[in-house]
Amino acid sequence: MPNRRLIVTQNITLDGVVDATEGWFDPADTEADTADIQEVLAEQTAKEDALLLGRQTFEDFRSYWPKQTDDTTGITDHLNHVRKYVVSSTLDDPQWENTTILAGDWRGEVQALKDRPGQEICLTGSISLAHAVIEAGLVDAYRLFVYPVVLGKGRRLFEHATDMPDLTLIEAKPFRSGVVLLTYRAD
Repeated sequence: MPNRRLIVTQNITLDGVVDATEGWFDPADTEADTADIQEVLAEQTAKEDALLLGRQTFEDFRSYWPKQTDDTTGITDHLNHVRKYVVSSTLDDPQWENTTILAGDWRGEVQALKDRPGQEICLTGSISLAHAVIEAGLVDAYRLFVYPVVLGKGRRLFEHATDMPDLTLIEAKPFRSGVVLLTYRAD
């Protein structure tokens, strides 16, 4: 059986910003028609059996998603059941089922996860961790949901990348909302 792939999945602006503190990305926005995006997200989560997160994103997810009782997207159910791996030197008790803390040699532990049989490992949010796995050469592919927004400032996905592998476009999928999913393989 082939090794698992580590997929970085990010919501990103046209100018490469992944920092959502400016309010450009709102997953609870009920005004936009995102049914087609939700369908693709469901297909993606069906292919993943592990989620890799940094401590801050994990804590943000943990404080929100398990409390959702009327989520029709399937995200709550997926996040409650998927194996979660959190890179943190300060977190002791994850307080969320199916969570393992990677506190030591996280690069080696992530590589060991990739070497095990299974489905995809997804990293989402967790920008500091995303920078670190990119720098470590652990990323196999990128799924970038590009929003038609230009901010001009904010943290970028590739702001520290100095030795990037070649990227091969696998798919470009537009959605009704103007968002475009760009999927790249890291060669």
